[in-house]
Amino acid sequence: MPREMGGEVTMEIRGVELLRLDLVLEHSLRTSAGEHAKRPVLLLYVHTDGATGIGECEALEEPTYTEEYADGAEAVLAGHLIPRLLAGGPCADVQGALARLAPVRGHQMAKAGLEMALLDAQLRTEGRSLASHLGATRHEVPGGANVSLGRPDEVLAAIGEAVAAGYRRVKCKIAPGSDLEPLSAAREAFPEVALSADANGAYELADKSHRALLRQIDALGLVALEQPLAPEDLLGHRDLAAELDTPVVLDESVTGLASLALALELGACDGVSVKPARLGGLLLAAEVHDRCVAAGVHLAIGGMLESGIGRAAALAVAAMPGFDLPGDLGASDRYFAPDLCAPHLLRDGMLAVPSGPGLGVEPVAGVLERALARSAVFRPS
Repeated sequence: MPREMGGEVTMEIRGVELLRLDLVLEHSLRTSAGEHAKRPVLLLYVHTDGATGIGECEALEEPTYTEEYADGAEAVLAGHLIPRLLAGGPCADVQGALARLAPVRGHQMAKAGLEMALLDAQLRTEGRSLASHLGATRHEVPGGANVSLGRPDEVLAAIGEAVAAGYRRVKCKIAPGSDLEPLSAAREAFPEVALSADANGAYELADKSHRALLRQIDALGLVALEQPLAPEDLLGHRDLAAELDTPVVLDESVTGLASLALALELGACDGVSVKPARLGGLLLAAEVHDRCVAAGVHLAIGGMLESGIGRAAALAVAAMPGFDLPGDLGASDRYFAPDLCAPHLLRDGMLAVPSGPGLGVEPVAGVLERALARSAVFRPS
């Protein structure tokens, strides 16, 4: 797929701006790991000799999804990643710029934010969209609605609102004790909806009651069961995938190409939820896509409660040909009103993939100013 950057052209990075924004979600999201009501957002402007690119770091407020969190990402960007990026002079391409970050271990979401901005700048210079660069084959992708952990009546009400808004794919957050009853009620009330469940690692296969619950959930005919066990429990996922008819999808377990290779070798999953930020960037997400397609493994696009800027990048990934399971990407009005860019709108259950140069979206200045908590500017020394 066409992911080569432009030839002999070099990229001179002239400065980086780091913005911390504090947003409030339109609808809080409860998961087995806690509740998300506020959304800190880190935006990165990378100024090059050709264009200015924008990126979004998707680290959440607390280190409950992965070990990364917004305050930590902000600190590592300011203290380590941005200085390294600026220290080496002109570079051949985006990959060359990213190589400067390699000595810093981990911090995938922070690195992914810089990569997004670098790609945006390079592709704007070349007049190409991110979607075309990644090899996308679709101009629109199905929207997906996430529904919070809750009582059956709460879950049914939330699904009803999503269906009324035009969503045909719904994913319910579950945990032991808040799983079988709401899922059964949802399956009965909305038989036409592509229904999946996401446990965020809340179950233990050694617990007989948990295993029994998972078997009962398997009988509901869901399109996918996402991350039922702890991220490190690949052997448990292998056993569960062999035991259940419902496709078992890994999210937190797949942190890069090495963990993906191990999961595929073990047969630990039927599918993978691709979240570029968790993997370390858009280019790695594309590589995960390719390897899963080659292995015959299903793919779902994951969301990170990102703003419309990060959502534009996720939509470009979702438009690649291998994504065949319900994803997480919803319209802007499920997250922020107003959004940081022109809103992504749901039309006939679908979201348009931005087609302009780079990410294909522009931030709205007034919205940024109202949400801005602090900013810093970095230049080459």
